[in-house]
Amino acid sequence: MIRRWNKWQTGVVLGIGAAAIAINFASCVSIPKGARAVSPFDIDRYLGKWYEIARMDFKFEKNLDHVTAEYSLNADGSIRVVNKGYHYLKKQWKESIGKARFVKSPDTARLKVSFFGPFYAGYNVIAIDPEYRYAMVAGNNLDYLWLLSREKSIPAAAQTAYLKQAVNLGYDVSKLVWTNQQ
Repeated sequence: MIRRWNKWQTGVVLGIGAAAIAINFASCVSIPKGARAVSPFDIDRYLGKWYEIARMDFKFEKNLDHVTAEYSLNADGSIRVVNKGYHYLKKQWKESIGKARFVKSPDTARLKVSFFGPFYAGYNVIAIDPEYRYAMVAGNNLDYLWLLSREKSIPAAAQTAYLKQAVNLGYDVSKLVWTNQQ
C-alpha cells in the first residue's frame, strides 16, 4: 500500500530533518588548523579556578572584567563550567553555567562545551605549563582564544611564549582584550 503524505506531514518531516542537520552543524566542534590539543592532559590538575588574562572578544563576554572560569566534575563524568565576570557598564555580575565533555579521550585536552542545550563549541587547551598554572585555550577557529592563569596575572615569559604560538597559528593577537583583574 502506498501512502501519500499531506503538506503538513511533509512539512513536519522536512522540519525535523532540517532541525537535526542544524543541531549537527551547530554542535560541530573543531580545532584551528595547525593547533594541537595538549596530550597527555590531566583533567584533575586542570579543575579549579582560572583567571582570564586575555580573550578574543565576543558578544557573551563583551564589557566584562574580573572574568573567571571554574571547572569541577559532575557525577556523570562531564565537567561543570562556571564562567563569571563583572559587566562594568551595567555594574553587575554575569554568570554562565555549562558543561563540557571530552571529544575523544580524557588524556587529550580537546573538549566540547555547551551553555545552550545541545549546542556545543570547541574548547581546546593548546598550551599549558608543566605545573598547570597558565594555559592557552582555542575555540573552533581563529575567532576564539583565551589566556588563563591560576593567578590574576601571568609572567611576561609565559605571556610572550603563548602570544608567539598564537601568532604562528594565525591569530591576530592585536585583537586580544586584556581582562582587568584588579
